[in-house]
Amino acid sequence: MLLNPNLKFARMILITWKVDLIMIALCIVAYWVEVHVLKEYVHIPAAIPTLMGTAIAFFVGFNNNQAYDRWWEARTIWGGIVNDSRSWTRSVLFYSLGAQTDSKLFSDRFDEAQAIPYRMIKRHLSFLYALKRSLRGSGEEDYKTYLEEADQKTVARFTNIPSALLDLQNQDLQLLRERNQVDGYAFLALNDLIVRFSDGMGKCERIKTTVFPVTYIYFTRVFIWMLITLLTMVIADEAGAWSIALGWLVGFVFHVTHINGLSLMNPFDGNPASISLNAIVRTIEINTLETLKNPQVPAPVEAVNGEYIL
Repeated sequence: MLLNPNLKFARMILITWKVDLIMIALCIVAYWVEVHVLKEYVHIPAAIPTLMGTAIAFFVGFNNNQAYDRWWEARTIWGGIVNDSRSWTRSVLFYSLGAQTDSKLFSDRFDEAQAIPYRMIKRHLSFLYALKRSLRGSGEEDYKTYLEEADQKTVARFTNIPSALLDLQNQDLQLLRERNQVDGYAFLALNDLIVRFSDGMGKCERIKTTVFPVTYIYFTRVFIWMLITLLTMVIADEAGAWSIALGWLVGFVFHVTHINGLSLMNPFDGNPASISLNAIVRTIEINTLETLKNPQVPAPVEAVNGEYIL
């Protein structure tokens, strides 16, 4: 997620340089064709690029609106996961009879009654890291940090590790109920949180696996190139060689606006504009460990070059 409202010039060049080269080459060709080939035979009315620019603005606006909706939905989902995660830690601690708030997360002196609640809290941190790993498509295995060896062997058999971890949470919750460590109301409350984690996971997977219509992206890009070509030809007589720069300038505005929407289209990809999953998961981890009074609390995720946070 971008933090600085002002992009550095180097970042802007890094994002647009390929498109800029294509547009400049296209404008040069369009200018040469207009001056040396079409000038004596064809006159392109100025109304044509005007109408095309209006139509393309609708295309770009639609793309950007839909992309932002996807990005905002993803951020809303993870905002809910943050709130539910804090509720999960508190609920497991105070609803289960064996949990004590002054115990340490990595203490070796848990009795049998305390072992299950603390295992469930640690396993939830593993669930968050596994879900982040799944959405980012990375090979990170940091979800194993808070996972017992037996659980690691169990989830290794599954393709969807976050879902497998939720299955283990349900098993331990049922075990708490059978041992009367939680009453019926607490059981239902904790089970409802697990269901909400599953819903949040499913919504994130829907966003990730639903491909934005390729035709909108492809034809918007083609139409912008057509607009640049026609505009350069139309103003070639009045602006001369400067029509190349002016054509590029108009194309730059349209393309950068379009690229801005594309950067939001896949909110979990790990680019500077995507959802800051690393920071969100780390925040939950810090909150959880502080609630458990664990002395070893990791530092928050720092921004990359002061520009964005992943």
